[in-house]
Amino acid sequence: MRRFAFPLFALAMLALPFLPVPDFWISQGNYIGLYAIVSLGLVLLTGVAGLTSFGQAAFVGVGAYTAAFLTVKLAASPWLALLLGVGLAVAAALVLGAITLRMSGHYLPLATIAWGLALYFTMGNMEFLGKYDGILGIPTLKLWGMDIGSERHLHVVIWLIALLAALASTHLLDSRPGRAIRSLKSGATMAEAMGISTFRAKLTVFVIAAVLAAISGWLFAFFQRTVNPSPFSLAKGIEYLFMAVLGGVGHVWGAFLGAGVVKLLEDQLQVLLPKLIGTSGNFESIVFGVILVLVLKYAPDGLWTFVARWLPRADRPRDWANAEALPVRAKPTPGEALLQVQAVRKEFGGLVAVNDVSFEIRAGEIVGLIGPNGAGKSTTFNLITGVLALTKGQVLYRGAAIGGMASRNIARLGVSRTFQHVKMIPDMTVLENVALGGYLRGSVGPLRAMLRLDREEERRLFAEAERQLARIGMADRMHELAGNLALGPQRLMEIARALCTDPALLLLDEPAAGLRHKEKQALGDVLRQLKGEGVSLLLVEHDMDFVMGLTDRIVVMEFGTKLMEGTPPEVQASPAVRAAYLGTEH
Repeated sequence: MRRFAFPLFALAMLALPFLPVPDFWISQGNYIGLYAIVSLGLVLLTGVAGLTSFGQAAFVGVGAYTAAFLTVKLAASPWLALLLGVGLAVAAALVLGAITLRMSGHYLPLATIAWGLALYFTMGNMEFLGKYDGILGIPTLKLWGMDIGSERHLHVVIWLIALLAALASTHLLDSRPGRAIRSLKSGATMAEAMGISTFRAKLTVFVIAAVLAAISGWLFAFFQRTVNPSPFSLAKGIEYLFMAVLGGVGHVWGAFLGAGVVKLLEDQLQVLLPKLIGTSGNFESIVFGVILVLVLKYAPDGLWTFVARWLPRADRPRDWANAEALPVRAKPTPGEALLQVQAVRKEFGGLVAVNDVSFEIRAGEIVGLIGPNGAGKSTTFNLITGVLALTKGQVLYRGAAIGGMASRNIARLGVSRTFQHVKMIPDMTVLENVALGGYLRGSVGPLRAMLRLDREEERRLFAEAERQLARIGMADRMHELAGNLALGPQRLMEIARALCTDPALLLLDEPAAGLRHKEKQALGDVLRQLKGEGVSLLLVEHDMDFVMGLTDRIVVMEFGTKLMEGTPPEVQASPAVRAAYLGTEH
């Protein structure tokens, strides 16, 4: 059923103007299509990437006013106006994004509010833009000399663009750069560890949302044949966000559902409420507020969740059986000094979390890092992988200093990791989560992904992801949603994702936690196999039987300080280690 849903919907919307339906229906359809294009950008920006914007109406205004000014004042081509309008929206998004997207929290919403207000008052006070009266007399849209400016012709144009935008967005989300964008909502730490520039991914989706809004504004100008500041106010920006949230802010087609529900309900309420209340006013805003509260409480994923029940999720077709293998990095020579941790120190104010710790890993070794809770093991991991900045000391990887480098740049060198608390994308499948680890082994960008020119690379990435899942015994669960897995399988999935990066050095933070006995045995076999393939490992683990039977050397930490280093038998025989774990008798 899902397979035929899009073609049937597209056929219905594109054929509607040619049917004997009232002009009012066509006008409503035009508005819904225009609103859906803007809401689609918000689905990508807010629902997928987790970035909130109240200023999309301002980007709509950029597209609309550019079209109006160029065609009325300068008699320019509408198509030139489209290019310039999109270009101005991209420039504004780049400037706004460069200022705010490196920050977290409330800065982006506040910046977009300021942007929306600034542009609204600019449009309303500039003489050459007609002030609050706007620009009148916009010519009809023409294509190859044919007038396509009537509402019925524009309905085809608007919905063709809206449907193509939805298709392109669906293709983007089902791609290497799309998975990078989808990882943003789960925080930057995991994404950066997989080699993803989270700032670039945020900027990409912010620009895409601005482009969609500007295109909608361009269409709006030729639909209305006049522009003024009112449709591009901050209130309209909030309404666009309301449409996306109501329809289903995490779903591409939620943008269309939300736009349709809001537009149709708004028109009905404007007629019905004055009759019920006995006076006129914007009472529909109150109703929409109540509806939003109810939706957020009872259907937090929006109304699309009710529609999606009739469209069962289909597993990805396995079309990568004969895909060419991804390139593999050359592994270091056995015995080569791979990682050197030299007197690293990390202070949080007056707290010394890691106190001048030093150790070394040579190529082909499995080294354990153990100690009681709070010993500083995970902090040491974070210092090595660039999640935390060093207070003092240095970290060398194959002789080059990597202390202070960004996590994504360290990942490029061949260092990968898992996390003490599993980091994943719950609404992506196990296969997609693991394929995210192959991000640095691909090169296709967003535009090629939207045009579906990335299929060969995708097949190679998924073939590698399945190979790593098979290695840890989870190939039969690759189509499950990652959020539905128990803790143990989630940890195994995270290891498969790390292996998908093709690491030379793999850091595992409590990999056996939550695993059953047989799963631990299978994991141990996999790690020994990796060692035989030239991969070096550093692991933090509390299961002493697992560590002692697997590692070549062990580094013991206590209270942020290195207590000792030695072979498993030497560590087991150490009174200092026993005292650290069990306490001393006085």
